[in-house]
Amino acid sequence: MKKPWSGRFKERTAGIVESFTQSISFDSRLWKYDIEGSIAHAAMLGRQGIIPKGDSRRIIRGLKEIEDEIASGTFRFRQDLEDIHMNIETALIRKIGDVGKKLHTARSRNDQVALDIRLYLRDEIGLIGAAVKDLQKRLTEAAERHIDVIMPGYTHLQRAQPVLLSHHLLAYVEMLNRDRERLSETFRRVNVLPLGAAALAGTSLPIDREYVAKLLGFEGVMENSMDAVSDRDFALEFLADASILIMHLSRLSEELVLWSTAEFSFVELPDAFTTGSSIMPQKKNPDVAELIRGKTGRIYGSLISLLTTMKGLPLSYNRDMQEDKIPVFDAVDTVKASLSVLAEMVPRIRFNRERMAGTASDAYATATDVAEYLVRKGMPFREAHEVTGRIVLHCIEKGKRLADLDRGELKSFSPLIEEDIYPYLTAEGSIASRGSRGGTSVTEVRKQITRIKRLLRT
Repeated sequence: MKKPWSGRFKERTAGIVESFTQSISFDSRLWKYDIEGSIAHAAMLGRQGIIPKGDSRRIIRGLKEIEDEIASGTFRFRQDLEDIHMNIETALIRKIGDVGKKLHTARSRNDQVALDIRLYLRDEIGLIGAAVKDLQKRLTEAAERHIDVIMPGYTHLQRAQPVLLSHHLLAYVEMLNRDRERLSETFRRVNVLPLGAAALAGTSLPIDREYVAKLLGFEGVMENSMDAVSDRDFALEFLADASILIMHLSRLSEELVLWSTAEFSFVELPDAFTTGSSIMPQKKNPDVAELIRGKTGRIYGSLISLLTTMKGLPLSYNRDMQEDKIPVFDAVDTVKASLSVLAEMVPRIRFNRERMAGTASDAYATATDVAEYLVRKGMPFREAHEVTGRIVLHCIEKGKRLADLDRGELKSFSPLIEEDIYPYLTAEGSIASRGSRGGTSVTEVRKQITRIKRLLRT
C-alpha cells in the first residue's frame, strides 16, 4: 500500500518502522469521531464549492457505510495503514474510487487527530460526570438511611470528636461535587474546534470553520492554527481532573479498607464485592477498595506521562504527541470502572452502628465540648483549653471517662462548672450542639441532604 507521502520517498517504509510508529492498535476507538468529523468536513467542502456537491454527497454516503461496517464488526483495521485516519480514508477510496481522495482537501492529520480526541473527550466527560452524580446519589441515600448513626471523627487518625456517619459520607459528596464542577469547566475548553488549522498554517482554500463547528456542536473555533494542532492542554486538564477525582475515590476506599478490619469493625462489606484467600479460609479481603486505591497511581502516571511528553516540544505538531492517547484512554476507562463499582457497592455496605457509637464515646472525645461549655460561661478559650486538659489528665490517672466524673470533681477544676455540663459530656449531646452551618448536628445534616438533592437534580 502506497503511503500518502510516497511521492517524496525512494524507499518503502521498513516493516519494523511501520510496527513501531503505528497507532491503530489503540486509536481505532476513535473511529466514530473520525467519521463524524470527516462527514462535517465533506459537507463544508461541498457547501463552499471547494469540491462538487455531488462528490461531497458520495463521500458522506461512503463514510456512513464504513461507519455501519465498523459498528457491525465486519471492518478490518490494518496496521500497515498506520492510524484510524488512513484506515478510514483508504476504505473510502476503495469504496467510491478517486472521489474519496478529495476528502482530505484543506485538512491534515494534525488537525484531524486534534478534532477526534476533542470529540472523544467531550463525550467521555459527559459520561464520567453522570457517573460521578450517580455515586453522589448513592452516598446521599446512604447518609439519609443512617442519619442518626454516631461515629468518631478523626484527625491524625486519632479519635477527635463525635460526628454523624451521615456527615462523614456527605463530605465525599461535596468532594465529588467539586469534581463535577472541574469536569464541566474542562468541557468548555475541550469544546472548541481545531479543524481547519490544516498542518499548522491554515489553508489558502475558502473553508468555513464556523459552519463545521456548528455541525459538530462546538462552541467556537481555535483562533491560532499553530496552537490548534499543538495544544494538548485540554487533555492535560482532563487528566488533572481525573487525578483529583480518583484521589477522592481512593480516600473513600482507604477508609473502607480500614473500617472493615477487625480492629475497627465499623463496616461489613458485601460478599459480592470482596474476595477470599487461596490459603486462609477465614479471610474476607476488600479487594475492590484496594484496587481503586492502587489504580489511582495509574492515573497519576498518565498525567505525568503526558506532561513529560509535552514539556519540551517546539511548535507545532510533533510525532511525540501520538503518545497522548494511551494515557487519556486508560484514565477514562479506569475512572469509569472505579465509579461504577463503587456506586454498586455503597448501597450494600452494612454499618455497625453499635461499634461506631461505642467507639465515639471513648477517648475523651467530648473534651472540646467541655472547653466550649466554659467559654459560654465566660472563660477565655485558651484558659478553658488548659482547664479541660487538666480534667482529661485527671480522668486518665483515675481510669474514668468524662461522663463518670461527679459534680464535685468537675467543680474542683473550675467554679464555673454546674450540673448543666452533663448533656455535653455524651456523644449524643456533643453532636446535637454542633449546630453551626455545615456542622454535624442532625438538623444541619438534614439541611445538607436537602441542598445536595437539589444540586443533583440539576
